[in-house]
Amino acid sequence: MRLPDRAPARGGPRPGQVRLRLDLAYDGSGFRGWARQPGLRTVQGEVESALTMLLRASEPVLLACAGRTDAGVNARGQVAHADVPADLWESLASRGPEAPVRRLGGILAPDVRVRAMRPAPPGFDARWSALSRTYGYRVSDLAGGADPLLRSHVLAHTGLRAGLLDLDAMNSAAQALLGEHDFAAYCRRREGASTVRTLLELHWEREADTRLAVMWIRADAFCHSMVRAIVGALLPVGDGRRPVDWPARILAGRERDPDADVAPAIGLCLEHVAYPPDDDLAAQAQRARRFRGPDSG
Repeated sequence: MRLPDRAPARGGPRPGQVRLRLDLAYDGSGFRGWARQPGLRTVQGEVESALTMLLRASEPVLLACAGRTDAGVNARGQVAHADVPADLWESLASRGPEAPVRRLGGILAPDVRVRAMRPAPPGFDARWSALSRTYGYRVSDLAGGADPLLRSHVLAHTGLRAGLLDLDAMNSAAQALLGEHDFAAYCRRREGASTVRTLLELHWEREADTRLAVMWIRADAFCHSMVRAIVGALLPVGDGRRPVDWPARILAGRERDPDADVAPAIGLCLEHVAYPPDDDLAAQAQRARRFRGPDSG
């Protein structure tokens, strides 16, 4: 069960605090997702504990992130913010621009890295100021299975009847999902949360060096399990089990189709979060809250 999300104050840092932006990457296989959960290892819990230790703060440092990834989901481009005492940050930053990241790297386990940490511009909110999130989903459809060096981050889709996945068919099916829709059929519903999203990009391509089939998907935001549900609807089109119009029919039904699988987390990675220019950060946060509602992801 998802717990209520403690986070920095919505209105920005309190007097005497500074808001920090953190850019993170992590291997999700060793975490029970992003969100803090008692007794479980999560990305949020690990990074908050490390920040509190690093700053020697008297109160726990709290994080809010751009996208709360599920158990097993990886990230190269996660973004978070934290409001911390300004004097503690200034003391740490005075030791050099790389000191905060370098010292944090000595506290965190190797499967999570803070790549950058710096004061955020006014109005910045890692979650609500974001314009879009981009995910990649990697699939190995080679007859012999996934490359052993990639196996922990790639879905092995074997047993195909006619060679490799038909990416042209999958891209044709994807076209019907682009734009603004109610993605209720592709989301795990949450009370009070909107399921209307704008899908800005959705296509499959084959990486030349790895021969992996990779789905790139970008939207203003995603509902819980939305990306993996879309993968689960497109893979049967690619391997010939379903017609090209099947994902569109699922979308039109506005209910979860029991015949549509949700793809495993193993192939999913949060790649990038885009933000507007600094002078539009606060306004973008207001627009996002108004459109999606306070409980929406």
